[in-house]
Amino acid sequence: MNVIVVGGILEKEGKYLLVKENKGRWKGTWNIPAGRLEDHESITEGACREVFEETGCTAETVGIVDILNRIYDDMNIISFLFDMKLKEEDIQFDDKEIAEVNWFTYDEIVAMKDQLRAAGYFIDSIKKKEDNKILSLNIVTMNRYPMNNK
Repeated sequence: MNVIVVGGILEKEGKYLLVKENKGRWKGTWNIPAGRLEDHESITEGACREVFEETGCTAETVGIVDILNRIYDDMNIISFLFDMKLKEEDIQFDDKEIAEVNWFTYDEIVAMKDQLRAAGYFIDSIKKKEDNKILSLNIVTMNRYPMNNK
């Protein structure tokens, strides 16, 4: 099974937005707002939707922080992590999926590595953002084609 995951790093005044998972095997761990790409959705649209669904914030993608490929015996996960610009902050979330949403500094995130869903990956990705090692969205070509109605 192939799975595409999309998410975003949002920064405001030197702090990064994380969500605390409230279900499944990752319950109680902090994560970057992210989730599965839906059918007929571009990777940038999916990242914006996931950020909104998990935090209530609207944002736009401005760059690519990382692309990760994790291969398991029964699953191939490809994750696109975007640098995102916060457009409107209105923290709201479904408490069945998310327990908490909060802003943390990079140092606070490093200090809570035992509470992170994928500590090494998230810390490295946030460090890339801090160091402005962001790839341009221009490296992604996205085209939308009409469905064949025959």
